[in-house]
Amino acid sequence: MINASLTTISTLDFYFPFIVFFYGLVMNFVLEIPALMELARVRMPSQYVTFQKHRKIAVLSLFVGGLWSLQNIWYF
Repeated sequence: MINASLTTISTLDFYFPFIVFFYGLVMNFVLEIPALMELARVRMPSQYVTFQKHRKIAVLSLFVGGLWSLQNIWYF
């Protein structure tokens, strides 16, 4: 039973950097396309400001998650 929980934790530890990287990738993709940003500004103006605040964390997630994922792949 202990071995099964360690496998789950190690699996989560392996995949988490990829989730962080893909969050940064998707958010940067959406934030950098003017048509999508205009659509967000028109359709959800109250959330638009919050959406812009995610730019810094998206860039950070892209770089940190990318490096962390490469480290996991390198030592795999």
